[in-house]
Amino acid sequence: MSSVRGLLAASVTSVQNSCFIYPACQKCFSRLILDSRRFNCLKCGYTGEAKDASYRYRLSLKIADTNDLFDITVFGSCLDPFFGVTAENLKRCIQDFNQLSGETHTDASPAELVQAVETCFIGKRLIFGV
Repeated sequence: MSSVRGLLAASVTSVQNSCFIYPACQKCFSRLILDSRRFNCLKCGYTGEAKDASYRYRLSLKIADTNDLFDITVFGSCLDPFFGVTAENLKRCIQDFNQLSGETHTDASPAELVQAVETCFIGKRLIFGV
């Protein structure tokens, strides 16, 4: 893996996933394995109660500059301004919305949220740190 970093101005052509948050390890930011009562990080071994799991943004995009297409994933709090809330708060909003609408899978992103994210990002030219 190259350690060279730079900026890339590119346009978003599509949103690649519909789940924009994930349960993240507070130590290494890896995805946590959750069951009904506990969480476990397979990478660093961090464990705790499921109710105490923290959440983090993960947005996978297909972007294009003038010459190439790229798959890129944006992580973390840099997405707070786009969503208007932290990942923790979005998680609560999704659960509340799904509960009120009778959705049985309470962690699923509502179609309205997916459409809003697509409207917000697709066609926009942004600068990415890569």
